[in-house]
Amino acid sequence: MDYRLKLIGYPIQHSLSPWIHNKFLERTHLKGTYTLHEISPDASFDENVLTLKKEKVDGFNVTVPYKEEIIPYLNMLDDTAKQMGAVNTVVYREGKWIGYNTDGIGYLRSLESKYPTFFQNKSKRILLIGAGGAARGIYYALDRAGFDCIDIANRTKASAEEIAKLATLSSNTKVVSLKEAEEGIGNYDLIIQTTSVGMKPNVDTSILSFSQVKENAIASDIVYQPLQTKFLKEAEKNGAAIHYGHTMLLYQAQYAFEIWTNQKVPMDDLDLQLQTILEGR
Repeated sequence: MDYRLKLIGYPIQHSLSPWIHNKFLERTHLKGTYTLHEISPDASFDENVLTLKKEKVDGFNVTVPYKEEIIPYLNMLDDTAKQMGAVNTVVYREGKWIGYNTDGIGYLRSLESKYPTFFQNKSKRILLIGAGGAARGIYYALDRAGFDCIDIANRTKASAEEIAKLATLSSNTKVVSLKEAEEGIGNYDLIIQTTSVGMKPNVDTSILSFSQVKENAIASDIVYQPLQTKFLKEAEKNGAAIHYGHTMLLYQAQYAFEIWTNQKVPMDDLDLQLQTILEGR
């Protein structure tokens, strides 16, 4: 089989997805291509979707601003995509387009690849900073993985409370202000930063201070430009272990590739290869 895979979104000319998925094709010895299909906001989305159907693509990724707009064009959504209200992966299967959201599972896989022992104790306390789409996906995945203490900190509490509604009955989630999160930072075993604070070009900003962080806590930032954000630098300086954002990008792509091909890609040194590319940008 010759896989025809794409990415839709705007702007996407600098996306790393083609590099990642062509590496996946190479590692699994599958034939195929992964190319960009940029859709300008001025263009007809209807016509572009029709083009994808005519081209009979096997699957495609969806990035901003079309993660929600694609949903009415799909025949089915998996449970995670339904809960997220957003799709980042579509597969063509048995004449139907099926939408998925791989962000949450991708994050869990990336964390487990770096810190496998963290998953041995599901009572560890987690702080999630932010309440956007990424936070929603990560919260849902952590909750379904059995972690029972996940607090959410956000500037707007109402947005965080919407995410907290996803909790299972066994979960214990508090919504706190950023100030409360900073004051209680020493209570958490994992702190996940999901906002755009600290992203290039605003590299000298961090959403909170780490002066009271617990020894051996893990600080995780999903921003990967720059690779080591001020958030991570401060966390490491105060004794925390760190988890880089580019690994989530890799592992959510790995899950998407499995959906399309039923092949699980061996990751080996791909995180280091991607790190080298990012450091050169």
